[in-house]
Amino acid sequence: MHSATARTKSPYHVTTLKNGLGLVLHPMPQAASVAVGMWVRAGGRYESAERAGISHFLEHLLFKGTRRRSCEQLKQQVEGVGGSLNGFTAEEFTCYMAKVPRRHARRAVDVLADMIRNPSFLPQDIEKEREVILEEIRMYEDAPGQIVHDLFSQLLWPEHPLGTLLSGTIDTVRRITREDIVRYWRAMYQPRNVLVSCAGAFEGEAVTRQVRAALGGMRGMRPPQFARAPRPRRGPQVRVWKKPTEQAHVCIGTYAMPRTHPDRFALELLHVLLGANMSSRLFREVREKRGLVYEIGTHIKRFHDTGAFVIYAGCDTGKLMATVQTIFREMSRIRQTPIARAELRRAKDYYAGQLVMGLEDTMDHMLWIGEQAVTVGRIAKPDLLLSHLANVTARDIQRVARQLFVTPKMHLVAIGPIAEVETAQLHSACRVNGTVA
Repeated sequence: MHSATARTKSPYHVTTLKNGLGLVLHPMPQAASVAVGMWVRAGGRYESAERAGISHFLEHLLFKGTRRRSCEQLKQQVEGVGGSLNGFTAEEFTCYMAKVPRRHARRAVDVLADMIRNPSFLPQDIEKEREVILEEIRMYEDAPGQIVHDLFSQLLWPEHPLGTLLSGTIDTVRRITREDIVRYWRAMYQPRNVLVSCAGAFEGEAVTRQVRAALGGMRGMRPPQFARAPRPRRGPQVRVWKKPTEQAHVCIGTYAMPRTHPDRFALELLHVLLGANMSSRLFREVREKRGLVYEIGTHIKRFHDTGAFVIYAGCDTGKLMATVQTIFREMSRIRQTPIARAELRRAKDYYAGQLVMGLEDTMDHMLWIGEQAVTVGRIAKPDLLLSHLANVTARDIQRVARQLFVTPKMHLVAIGPIAEVETAQLHSACRVNGTVA
């Protein structure tokens, strides 16, 4: 028998500074590197319609320089010792991250802390970066395989931040002023809204002292909250964007459970079974057996109060209807036919293997603990997650599939040179067998 202490001991050290800033550390003594992330609860969900894209705009600007370092000095401080410096914006947070050789851990913390605390916001930098982002949006509009995912989010959550482009639109990015950016930074980049995560070969006490010295003096009010997700729309909902593309691109899916829902482990395994890898049902049936597509897969969107299960495929325009029909047939099958024991075992082993191998890498581990800490305020031990996963039954997965894959919940977006007659056929094909519209 394990003692209660052994069961509850965590490999993660969690601290909250006096000003409310969070710190999560995972020492990995055998690693050759250290990964540091600074997470801010600021993202697409916190934006007004008029300021859509401001979180992403702000993320770009923090790399342009601080009151202590120019843009070049920021990059050289990290890249000049063999490290990498990057960032990304999501719906519920923004992350700034650096990975460096182990002896330069202090430098990574110093550079990232300087970026989030002392950005220069020079007017000329703002105007240059505005043009970069506008070009990014234009380039994105020429990539139908990417934009189909945003159209799908718009279909799920119309006129809500979750259905809005993270980059904003050409119109909103043009309208955002320096005053808007500074005001948003002051409102959101506050100690209670910031979390630092660190994984790799470092000395925990030293990093804690450094974070306290660099960020412990931050002060601020309680930051704003985001608007809750709207009630799910009744479907099926179908949207077709006629565009002269080489391929047709399609997203099919539905609302899923929030980030911490008890059924999230069954949902993860449903994703593995249907479309997470080359052994999945959709890959085998739609690509390997029928040759309908080059690319097909599934992914899960996870948010605080909602989520989505999404199937994406890119195919020859002449094979669009057969692709959609085959996808719906596989959704119907997983609802109705028991999952074989061997297939379930392979899915569990795949999920467990991907988790364990991913956590070997300092950057992946830092991202894993940081996202959990900044979104739900706690970090699950990997062995606890794997025990929850092991307990999922074939019936659990089927029950979740039956909740998700019903005709009134289905959403479909397609992009391509799609004729009117095909649009009508897509509406008719958006049906899950055994469910009522």
